[in-house]
Amino acid sequence: MNPTGSCSALCLLLAFLPAAAGPGQGLDPARLAKIDAAIDRAIAARRLPGAVVWVEHGSGHYCKACGHRALVPAVETMTGDTIFDVASLTKVLATVPAVMLLWERGRIKLDEPVQSCIPEFTGGGKERITVRQLLTHTSGLPEGISTHPPWQGAATAIRMVCALKLQAPPGRDFLYSDANFILLGEIAARLAHMPLNEFCAGEIYQPLKMLDTGFLPGQDKLPRIAPTGQVGGVMLRGVVHDPAARFMGGVAGHAGLFTTAPDLARFARMMLNLGQLDGVRILKPDTVKMMTSVQTPPAIKARRGFGWDIDSAYSGARGAHFPIGSYGHTGFTGVALWIDPFSRTFSIFLSNRLHPAGNAGVVDLYHTVATLAAESVPDFDSHP
Repeated sequence: MNPTGSCSALCLLLAFLPAAAGPGQGLDPARLAKIDAAIDRAIAARRLPGAVVWVEHGSGHYCKACGHRALVPAVETMTGDTIFDVASLTKVLATVPAVMLLWERGRIKLDEPVQSCIPEFTGGGKERITVRQLLTHTSGLPEGISTHPPWQGAATAIRMVCALKLQAPPGRDFLYSDANFILLGEIAARLAHMPLNEFCAGEIYQPLKMLDTGFLPGQDKLPRIAPTGQVGGVMLRGVVHDPAARFMGGVAGHAGLFTTAPDLARFARMMLNLGQLDGVRILKPDTVKMMTSVQTPPAIKARRGFGWDIDSAYSGARGAHFPIGSYGHTGFTGVALWIDPFSRTFSIFLSNRLHPAGNAGVVDLYHTVATLAAESVPDFDSHP
């Protein structure tokens, strides 16, 4: 067994790139090699078993699978089509676009009280919280709901969120909270009249040909799924790691999504194209611009879009060069996405850092990968 394996061959080209595109085309190979080396060092230090990185600029892309997908009970080599539990990337890959689609269709108003969608969400000032404040993490709700002792069911989760006490008045502070997105996932499901996973599959992933993206992955995908950590002596594989999402049945607004680097690249390309890809429109251009521009009040230092991070304490994945106005998000399992509309570049880093029993931080690796990704772009201009 060699748990410190190095970067493997290029990813399978599963992302439906234009014919003119090529692996690494137009990107600085020396900088890309430094990305590989940084990941290899982290693997050697046992901070993560492996990773998949994807850098894309214009018509060129670079993808590498590094290290191992699994170490126990058997060693498996990481592959470019590995499926990852992307934790909080669920917020921006599923919940935010679902809410914005419903907004485009007139089913929801951003500045209406959450209570108008979830009548039981009341008490202690919560009646003043708006959908916009949930999307920008300015609701004043605490970080999340307790998972001790364990409980079951989405309905239980909603009751628990409705019972939370505010930590700050609505609209005053930025407080990152899974509770916000548990509520948003519920709002989307109630207004769409179907579960969040079904709405996202039909309205986002299937039209985008994101064939390996979704909640509750089937048994046919299990061999390609990167396991995370152990719970009760059982290694989680194809089951969401986040305990609240797991107790909710695997479908939640804050976590539960599984995807691959090629699929995520298609989503990022759609965002750069202001809502469309390969002739298929998912969101209107103005909707994409709105959700990825600063939506937090001027008095709040952290700058966030709807779900998307722009400039806050969580912006390590922006690296040293991507400018304010670029946007992205990270996830607890060891994943990061950053998109720069000015240079038309994006950086994807997917890992299962929690496997087999670790909890090493990789935020510095997000920063390194994004920095080198920007530096790999010829004549990169960090001042839009």
